[in-house]
Amino acid sequence: MDYLSGGAAQTRKEDGERFEQKQYIARKIKYQNLILVNICDEELLGSTVKGEKVDMHISREYFGGEKVNEIEAIDLVRGSSIVNLAGSRIVEKVIDANLASKHAVKNVGSVSFLMIYKFTN
Repeated sequence: MDYLSGGAAQTRKEDGERFEQKQYIARKIKYQNLILVNICDEELLGSTVKGEKVDMHISREYFGGEKVNEIEAIDLVRGSSIVNLAGSRIVEKVIDANLASKHAVKNVGSVSFLMIYKFTN
């Protein structure tokens, strides 16, 4: 399933109010037999995160792509060879889905980053 061909934001009712589900931005790159996916929390796209020793720019060129929801983002992670994640929300969802270890998470300031490499024969 290719989620990067577009998709509408999901809405639901809670306590009688309608709200838009938090979104992520995903970029999928196919190279030879590999699939690289970059996903960030939507609100971080284009920002620079400042840490004690390093600053990280979450660029539109690297992370920019299509909006995806949580289910689509997790499916993209499952179907990829290499994953780069930026954002505490997406990193938490991937950890909760048992797709990576919390011990692999690095933080710059208050923002979580995670890289996943899947080795196959």
